[in-house]
Parts: sequence; C-alpha cells; structure tokens
Amino acid sequence: METDYSLAVTQTRSIRIAYSPDADDAFMFWAIAEGLVDTQGLRFERARADTEALNRAAESTGAPDVSAVSMHQYAYLADRYLLLPHGGSVGVGYGPVVVATRALAQSDLAGLRIGVPGLRTSAYLVLRLLVPEFTPVIVPVAPFSRAFDAVKSGEVDAVLLIHEGRLLYEREGLSRVLELGESWQALTGLPLPLGGNVISRALGPELIAQVSGVLRESIRYALTHREDALRALLESESRPGVPRERALFDRYLSMYANQDTLDYGELGRRAIQDLLDRGHQAGIIPHRVQAEFAP
Repeated sequence: METDYSLAVTQTRSIRIAYSPDADDAFMFWAIAEGLVDTQGLRFERARADTEALNRAAESTGAPDVSAVSMHQYAYLADRYLLLPHGGSVGVGYGPVVVATRALAQSDLAGLRIGVPGLRTSAYLVLRLLVPEFTPVIVPVAPFSRAFDAVKSGEVDAVLLIHEGRLLYEREGLSRVLELGESWQALTGLPLPLGGNVISRALGPELIAQVSGVLRESIRYALTHREDALRALLESESRPGVPRERALFDRYLSMYANQDTLDYGELGRRAIQDLLDRGHQAGIIPHRVQAEFAP
C-alpha cells in the first residue's frame, strides 16, 4: 500500500521566549530574530519586557517556555524551570552600582532609603547580603532617567543601578558608593551571576536539549559576528535615555555578552550555587535551592 504523502502535514513547534530589551539580552537572541541560525524546525515567538516584569511573568499562568530572569528569581522557579548552561550575565569583579548625589562610604548606607529595581532582582539580593540594614524603595528600571530622578529629587538617598544605567551615572553627576561585583568578589572570591535564561521542565528532555542547542548557536553566532551584531543593536535601539553610542554598547557587551555567556563553566556554576546558598542562609530566600542545568 502506497503512502499518500500529499496528506502529510508538517507541524512546526512554537517556542515562546521572553527577554529584556537590554543590549546583552538582545545580543543573545539577535541571530534567531534575524534568521541567521538553523532553528531546527522550531518557531520562536519573542516577547520583551523589563527585568522585573520578566521575573513576575515567569511565575504567572501562561509563563514563557524560555525566559531571561534574575538569578535571585530562579530560586522561586526551580521546581518548574531548569537553568540553561548559557545565556548568563556574569560580572567578574564588576556589577551593579549604588550611587548617590554625595560621597558616601558603604557603612553610610545602613538605614538609608535605597532605590532598587525589584525585590527579586539579583542586585537587590546581593546588596542585602552586603548591606543588611537599609530600606528598599522600588524604582522601575525603565526608563533609566527614573532612577536618576529619584535620587536627585531626594525620593531616595541612594539608588542601585543595573544594566546600561550603571555606565551612565557619571554623566548625571552622581557619585559611586558601592560596586557590587567588586565587593562580592572580595567577599567570596567568585564572579557575580546576575541573570540567566531558564527553560520550562514541561517541554521534556528531548525538546529542552533541542531548544538549548539552538539558543547556544545563536549566542555563538553573535560572538563570532560581533561587529555585525553590535551595528544591528545600535541601529534598532529605541529605549528612552539610552545613548546610541558605539563605545557604550561595546563596553556593555564586553561586560555581559562574552565567553561566560556562551557557557558558565565550572566556576560560574559554583558562583550561582554560592549566591543561592548565601541568600538562603541570610533568610532572604526561604528554602534551599539546588541549581539544575539543562544540557
């Protein structure tokens, strides 16, 4: 009996991914967005939102299959998501910064009102571990000017800056009080894992491995064609308050879209577990979390 192949229907599996508009996230997914890598028959539906919105969405009904989230937030998702072994934003002796309108020492931050981008961000967790006693005030990460306005107006005494905002504070006439990545490395001897990509366990082992492979190739392609990616990101940048300056983007990508992004490596994985363990020991993360990685 002959098979009637004219009746065969090829179904394309759709994978929903969510990430921030920040340059490092856009860099990771650029090759997929532009159709520059083989997606192995998968169709990627892309959505973008700021860090705090991504953290919330990953806990909601209809959460994406793959999402960029804060490493702190992963602690509350580990039962439903695996960490991908790539796509991380890792600071090696650098990270978010606390800034103020006047010169302050780290010890001066105790008891102050500090603007933070969200209570599930890694930046907040690390600051809480370094400076246990302060009053957090949520200041949305977008637009960047919101954080600058909050500290200049006196709404907060200091503000914690993440993403590209941490490179722009000097232009605003603000003083650096604390460099989280620098202090974290001095305390732990480890890099600072800030954000990562997670993938839903519900996809199953085979599809998880397939999706992970495509996303890895997207990062690899962007690293190999870095100038093309950088040019494309500059041309498409539309966020309010973000200067379309090559030097700024180049510096930021050098910090957070590099070989550590392609693979955490043994040290990066150890740093993730250490951060989660310290958060639990301090009573900030209510339960111990064992970081588990997809292939």
